[in-house]
Amino acid sequence: MFKVMIIAAAIILALGWIAYGIWTVMENIKEKKRPRPTTKHLEEVKKSFDDYLKKVKKFEKKTYERDELK
Repeated sequence: MFKVMIIAAAIILALGWIAYGIWTVMENIKEKKRPRPTTKHLEEVKKSFDDYLKKVKKFEKKTYERDELK
């Protein structure tokens, strides 16, 4: 009985590893088919980031003006 359970567990484990291997190969194939980001996209991102940095440099924090206590 114990041998049958061990053999069944080994078969289930082997099937699991085979399924995992197939899944990994399929994910790699999907990843290769996916389009790569273009240089144009990266230039747009850099430009928007540069614009953001310019806005941050111009930003001045308003000072807190405290009302005088009466």
